[in-house]
Amino acid sequence: MQVHIIGAGPGDPELLTLRGKRLLAACPVVLYAGSLVPEEILRFADSRARLYNSAEMDLPALERVYLEAKEQNHDVARLHSGDPSIYGALGEQLRILQKHGIAWTMTPGVSAYAAAAAAIGQELTVPEVSQTVILTRTASKSSPMPAGEELSRLAATRATLALHLSARNLRQAVRDLSPHYGENCPAVAVWRVGWQDQEIVATTLSELHELVLTKKWTRTLLVLVGEVFAQNQPRRASALYDPNHPHIFRPHAKKQRN
Repeated sequence: MQVHIIGAGPGDPELLTLRGKRLLAACPVVLYAGSLVPEEILRFADSRARLYNSAEMDLPALERVYLEAKEQNHDVARLHSGDPSIYGALGEQLRILQKHGIAWTMTPGVSAYAAAAAAIGQELTVPEVSQTVILTRTASKSSPMPAGEELSRLAATRATLALHLSARNLRQAVRDLSPHYGENCPAVAVWRVGWQDQEIVATTLSELHELVLTKKWTRTLLVLVGEVFAQNQPRRASALYDPNHPHIFRPHAKKQRN
């Protein structure tokens, strides 16, 4: 018996990986985060599988499902939204599995920031603009930020920033970011990325909070910030495909330079 932790992607069922789909179809028990994983993905499960919506459960209830599946020697597909390695609340679940000697695997999924970049048609790393992407969030009642990871400190890098789980803290987030990025820095608000009702709005830091208030977006919001999103900025081409740039797979470029 094994528990297969599967990243279901941000919403679009077609973003489920082939491995995730295969494991989901093979498991007699399916645990899914119903608040964020669309029911359309469940059509890939066996029609006879027992389905449990973890949004309605606490940790002891999850433990009971795992133990029942162990007794019956049934594999479990544990569906997480996005990629389970990012804000997946995995630690407490893995401790349960380890306590009971239950084997597990983990299958990555498409994260919201990657799906958002694809939906925008935007590279998050641009030569001489930003070569770093920061994935972060703001503090909440249940999850304070560790010391040293304050948004104001991260903003000092001016790297491309993907701000998760922060719709209710945007006023303060903008205050923390603006001194470093500037009030006119491009920002993109992405609501329910990957879902059929997805919305994407390009704005600036100074207008971001008011926009989200007007839209009444309080959940499933991702905010992207950085100069890579500037539409009128000249782009320096990467050297990767420069005919005069030699590398191990294109040594003939050296001859062109001579």
